[in-house]
Order: sequence, then C-alpha cells, then structure tokens
Amino acid sequence: MAKLNVNGKDREFEAAADTPLLWVLREQLDLTGTKYGCGIAQCGACTVHIDGAAVRSCMVPARALKDSQKIVTIEGLSRNGTHPVQRAWQALDVPQCGFCQSGMIMAVSALLKTKPKPTDADIDAAVTNICRCGTYNRVRAAIHTAARGGGTRKAELSIQHADRSAT
Repeated sequence: MAKLNVNGKDREFEAAADTPLLWVLREQLDLTGTKYGCGIAQCGACTVHIDGAAVRSCMVPARALKDSQKIVTIEGLSRNGTHPVQRAWQALDVPQCGFCQSGMIMAVSALLKTKPKPTDADIDAAVTNICRCGTYNRVRAAIHTAARGGGTRKAELSIQHADRSAT
C-alpha cells in the first residue's frame, strides 16, 4: 500500500505506477469534487494543490508523489465553504453548470496565496482553466472580490458588452 497526505490526513491506496492522482482521489479516496475534464492537463477541472501549488492531477502519477507532500482537494479547502474564494464565487453566482468550478477555485486560491492582490495580467497567467459556460467575467470579478476580502455580502459585477454598454 502506498500513502498520500490528502486534506491533512494520511490515506492509503493501491494503484498501478502510472495511475493519475485524479483517479486515486476520485475512485479510491472518494473525493469526487476533483473532476475529470480532458485528461491532458488542458482544461483544469482536475486542479488540486500539491504543497500549495496548483497542479493538474490528471497528469501526475499518484505513485510519483511522496507521502510527505501535502495534497489539498476542493473538499479540503474549507470544511464548510467559507474560504474567501468560495464565498466570492457564491456572492457573484459564478458557476452555471459548475463542472469546472472546483478546479477553477483551486487555481485561484493558489494564485491568491502567492499574489494577494493580483492584476488582470496575473490572473490571465495563473488561471488558465477552461469554462465551457464562459463565466470568465464573473470569475475575474470574483477573484478581485476575494482579493479585497469580500464575498460575504452582495459583490459587484460589471460586465462590458460588445455594444459598449455595461451591466
């Protein structure tokens, strides 16, 4: 049996040497918040933290990780959804289908640890997750809201439309 430290707990698993961390998390550890999207590390639905860094778990062989490395999934970000990024996501109604959102939240929370007040360029560079619903305006607004410490009350969202009008 191999071991991983996931969400602060040592967990045992059995898997072939090339089994991605994503499948160990979902199928053996029953942490289904981390989603399968593309399987080639492009979409970001499978993003988790490994030692604080946002990593696409579909491409990381679980057996390549040391049991001393700290893995955090969306389930371990906060017990009850009170992480500032989760609060901002709720305040701005970011998710539509919600499929990509756990990976997006994990990418954003890692960004805010290293850059507490990110610029739009910082966001563009660090959050490359794909949202098929296209909620990018809300995602960006939620990132700025979380960075300001907001998200517990009504948050502001300003969307610039193609005709230059705003809502």
